[in-house]
Amino acid sequence: MKRRNFIKVIGGTIVSWPFSVRAEQPNRVWRVGMLHVVLVQASPGFTAFRKKLGELRYVEGQNIVFEYRWSDEAQRLPALAAELADLKMDAIVTADATATLVVKQATKDIPIVAAVFTEDPVAAGLVESLRRPGGNLTGISILAPEMSGKRLELLREIVPGLTRVAVLWSRQVPYHVALLHETDEAARALGVAAVPIESSENIEDAFRRIVKEHVGAVAVLQSAQFARIRAEIAELGLKYQLPTIAGSDSFVQHGGLIKYGPSVSDNFRQAAFYVDKILKGAKPADLPVSQPTKFELMINLKTARALGLTISPALLARVDEVIE
Repeated sequence: MKRRNFIKVIGGTIVSWPFSVRAEQPNRVWRVGMLHVVLVQASPGFTAFRKKLGELRYVEGQNIVFEYRWSDEAQRLPALAAELADLKMDAIVTADATATLVVKQATKDIPIVAAVFTEDPVAAGLVESLRRPGGNLTGISILAPEMSGKRLELLREIVPGLTRVAVLWSRQVPYHVALLHETDEAARALGVAAVPIESSENIEDAFRRIVKEHVGAVAVLQSAQFARIRAEIAELGLKYQLPTIAGSDSFVQHGGLIKYGPSVSDNFRQAAFYVDKILKGAKPADLPVSQPTKFELMINLKTARALGLTISPALLARVDEVIE
């Protein structure tokens, strides 16, 4: 049975950055909370976050302590958010849309840094604007509408004779309507038909409908909802012999064909800079929400072989990571 879990993380880290304002408060131990949906050992983002803070001269167990809370059950997150709020953290970092929302509801005072805005933060009512967030929350987005065209280009480059692509979307994600429009326009420009398929509670039902549309591949729109079930989506792509592309980290590790999207680890490194500024006195209300700056292309060659696809040497040369 799945249950709530929590871990307190304290350890040493090698540092090389010169002391900053932090040296003015030599006895201060900063407390930074994190709310995530995965165990700490399964979070490469948190590893990147801790490392970057180490480079910024925050040494775990000396001048900073992390309080890590996680659960893969959404209904348990509000209680964990309340725990972090009660502990009076100096800052709280969140790692997905649901975690961000519940922490925002749990505290109006503690600074919050969303390392991964998987939703439109303005449309979701989390910030007033990207330039001037207002309130106690800011962070880094992974939304980049221009990715839609690039993902279709990659599919067309890999799948011979591709003319129809299913676009998996959800009515529960407010910005998916806009992304569908962007994807449809990109598809028209490439001479490909984009076939929208709305997800259902049973994701396999959606794939059965996809199969009936006689498409050559599946593009999964970015969202926390689909990121949570990325393993199931990858498995269904293999089951129904459909090449799949998504933006979620670890999608290809679970058997998806292609991951193209922002680097979540890079987002967490940027989040470390935000936390540093906040601990030095900056207010989240004045720190603009950042857009993604680094994009990753990953391909699972084992999946490609299972689907009877050949990846050209030219494309392999552009790949950031290959899963054998």
